Amino acid sequence: MAAAPRSSLTKTTQMPNELNNNESLPTLFSRLGDDVMQLFNSQLALFKVEIREEASAYARGITMIAVGAVIAVIGFALLNVAIAFGVSTLFAGANFSQPASYALGFVVTGAFYVLVGAIIAMLMKNRLAKQQLVPQRTVDELRKDKQWLKNEL
Repeated sequence: MAAAPRSSLTKTTQMPNELNNNESLPTLFSRLGDDVMQLFNSQLALFKVEIREEASAYARGITMIAVGAVIAVIGFALLNVAIAFGVSTLFAGANFSQPASYALGFVVTGAFYVLVGAIIAMLMKNRLAKQQLVPQRTVDELRKDKQWLKNEL
């Protein structure tokens, strides 16, 4: 009977995944530990790269939000100046001097914003005062756990 053909792989070109039949159990565990550590290190490196990418994306986003907010605040300020000048034209027929009518326009506009801001602040203060700061479900679960421990001991 003819001998079976030998594999083209020799012992020197053996695949790293193939087990050598004469390796001891401690050697296998050592290699397994090394492989697990290598896997852990590569996953940690990937995690670090992803975190850096996410952080830079958030930083760019926050920068653009800040630029947009500054532009919006400038627009809001200019709009308020225009409103104040518009209100001051209402006082033009009241025989006030031009600076006095401008001053009244700005005072009326400023008082309106102070009033609206105070109303919003008071409403939110009252709404927050009604909220409970203690997480009630968590406290209830902790009490149940405490009671269970007392019953078990």
